[in-house]
Amino acid sequence: MNFFNLLQSLDELLYEVMSWLVFYPITLWRTLVHPLQMMDYSDSEQGDAAEQQYTDTLSPPLFLLLSLILVHAAEIALVGNDAVINSKVGLAAFVSNNTDLIILRIVSFSLFPVMLATRMVRAQKLQVNRDTLRAPFYSQCYVAAVLAMLLGAAVILIKLGHDWSALAGLALTLFGLSWFGFLQTAWFNQHLECGRLRAFGHASRAMVESLVAMLILSSLFR
Repeated sequence: MNFFNLLQSLDELLYEVMSWLVFYPITLWRTLVHPLQMMDYSDSEQGDAAEQQYTDTLSPPLFLLLSLILVHAAEIALVGNDAVINSKVGLAAFVSNNTDLIILRIVSFSLFPVMLATRMVRAQKLQVNRDTLRAPFYSQCYVAAVLAMLLGAAVILIKLGHDWSALAGLALTLFGLSWFGFLQTAWFNQHLECGRLRAFGHASRAMVESLVAMLILSSLFR
């Protein structure tokens, strides 16, 4: 790569990173106000050519990543580093800095999109493969990012160590999971064209599987 190509690559990288300052708030606002519509929007974008996808928002996985980074930065500023960074017990020995911890959290919260997407594909009687799983996984990343922010804020409140903050953190956790569960029920109801009770069953099963997988993964690093 010559010097001109290097400058061009840096130019494109700088533009991409700075554009996040515009498109992250837009994506967050749309997801907060119209979460189901954003999930439908993601599905429709999957039908476009790669260079034409998500031109007016952030891609769902990137949105999830940046949301986790923001929550992590807030945690460091308010309560300091997570104890897992200094722990050398078990797999925690592999988490030696904040970058490693962010990667771990990305994997943890990505369990929600992959579990829910898998449940949707199976409920539609389709074969689970890279093609069938991609669209529902991407759409789930939008709302999973909001859930990650809510649960991350709840953890920060609990770590503050006050009685009021612990109660607020618990309330925020319950609110976040209830909000997420309501959306999932509506999502299954819409895509499967089934009754609310059946949709609630699919959503509940996938959420429980996601939470159990997350707890098991977290326990390996404690």
